Formats: sequence, C-alpha cells, structure tokens
Amino acid sequence: MTEGNFVDYVKVQVSSGKGGQGSSHLHREKYIEKGGPDGGDGGRGGHVIIRGSENLWTLLHLKFKRHARAGHGSHGSKSRSTGADGEDVYIDVPLGTVVKDTETDEVLFEITEVGEESIVAQGGRGGLGNWHFKSSTNQTPRYAQPGEDLEEKYITLELKILADVGLVGFPNAGKSTLLSVVSAAKPKIADYEFTTLKPNLGIVEYRDYQTFVMADIPGIIEGAAEGKGLGHYFLRHIERNSILLFMIPADAKDIRKQYDILLDELRRYNPEMLDKERMIAISKSDMLDDELEAEMKQELDKTLPIDYMFISSVAQKGIMQLKDKLWKMLNG
Repeated sequence: MTEGNFVDYVKVQVSSGKGGQGSSHLHREKYIEKGGPDGGDGGRGGHVIIRGSENLWTLLHLKFKRHARAGHGSHGSKSRSTGADGEDVYIDVPLGTVVKDTETDEVLFEITEVGEESIVAQGGRGGLGNWHFKSSTNQTPRYAQPGEDLEEKYITLELKILADVGLVGFPNAGKSTLLSVVSAAKPKIADYEFTTLKPNLGIVEYRDYQTFVMADIPGIIEGAAEGKGLGHYFLRHIERNSILLFMIPADAKDIRKQYDILLDELRRYNPEMLDKERMIAISKSDMLDDELEAEMKQELDKTLPIDYMFISSVAQKGIMQLKDKLWKMLNG
C-alpha cells in the first residue's frame, strides 16, 4: 500500500432519518357507519450504523465521502397500516477504528470485531396513529403523533492499527528495511531521516506456515509526545501492538540513552504502553567485527534492563533468531 493510500483519520457528517408521521384517518366503507379511527403508525427513521469489516485496512474509502444520510420513515396510512422504515446506512470501517464525537471529542465506541455494529445516529421513532388514542370518552380522535426528528452530528473516525509487533525507533534506525526483509511489504527505504511518513504493515511468515503482523511506525524524536516531528500523530498506532521492538542502530553514540528517550516518549503519551512486552534489536550490526561486538555485549549486559540482540537486515544476520524470540513472546 502506498503512503498516499494510508488514511487513518477522517471526519464524517452523519444524519439519521426522520420518523414517519402517524395517520389520523377515520374508517370509511360502504354499509359501515362511523367506522372509527384506523390511522396507522409512522415508520422508523433509518439509522447510521458503523460496521467492522475484515476487508479494509485503512479509511481511504471515506476520504472523499464525508456525508452519510439515512432514509426517512414513511407516514402511516388507513386500515392501521404502518409506514415503511427508513433505509439504514452502513459505514464499513477496519478493525481498530475509534469513533468520536467531533464537537466534544468524547469517545463513543470502538470497533474491534468483524461484523460488529454500533449505531452512531439513531433514526427518529415513527408517530402513533389515531387508533391508539381512542377511548370511551374520545371515540373519534382526529389527531396523531408526528414522527421524531432526525439526529445529525459530526463524527471523527480514528484508526489505530492492530499489529502483533510494533517497530519503535528514531528516524533512519532500519525499521523499514527490517520489515521489507521479514515480510512482503515494500516500504519506502532511503538514506535520509523521516523516509516513512505513514505506518506500514507486513505479514511475517514463520515456521510451519504460521504468521504474525508487524507494523513499521514513522520515526519518533525527542519531544514527540508534545507534537514534535511526526511521532505524536502516529504514536496512537503503537497502543495496539502486543510487543514493542525497539530498533537502535549499532553506530548510536549511547544505546541505553536512546532506549530511555524512546521509552519516556511512550510513557508521556500513554503510561499504559510501559505494560507491554519489550525487546531491543540493535540494527546495522554488519558494521561491527566480532571483537567490537563482544565488547559491546559486555557493556550492554550491564546497562540494558531488557533482552536485546544484534541483527542486520541487509546481511540477514540474526533475522531467524529474532523471529523465534518474537514468536515465543507472542505465544508464551
């Protein structure tokens, strides 16, 4: 999927249908005098419904369709005939979509399962026909209820991608290269920072035809939680990852310091992220000879608080071992 096709934030105007008006009809038929009230009820207005779909990965299909209007209910008629309900409108979204009220920023609900449906704009109820109001003291009511009015609002759809492993790191740490090596994804790769401008997803093939999903998140910089760089806009995608794989290049001046900065940005954005399992992959280790790598291991064993390993996506060094560790973390 190209960067231009990844849409994860959309505002939509939704409008339900009006309820149909009840009928105030009085029965008229040959040989029947004073047949009495027989006005039917109005039909319900259509709902606007958000529905989860397994066939969608982004909100691209809503990029140029910013309005959703349901049908109005039909009016009731004679012989206690109820009007037809208004047509419901469905908005299909990928799993992991959060629906918010645009004006209040209140989270209304979240779609996490295939086929899950939630009404975001309720259709108006149909009005009651006049036959409901007849009584011994009011035998010919000539009035009926109007239908309820429609509901109209602006909603914000925000996608938080669902992935097993999320790649976290500074720009140009080798995240996209790793994803391109372990999956069929084709992220943009170049030797400058912020090459990745949109998250990329890849399905990683493992032993015995098993798979798991890996997400390449655009690079985070110090201060991302306050909105610096691109990180703040995409930090929400990391919230749904089961495992966080911190990517730090072997030529970094201070690997522990980089890890602490990245971890602190996640903590400041959402402290619950620190509850996720974490691991460090020291990338671009093909630049190291065996002696230098051994020295770095001695130092890192003392300073790093979590498990780590040296990898090289270009030289395929440690890639299978990385998959083994990630699979074990995911399943055990």
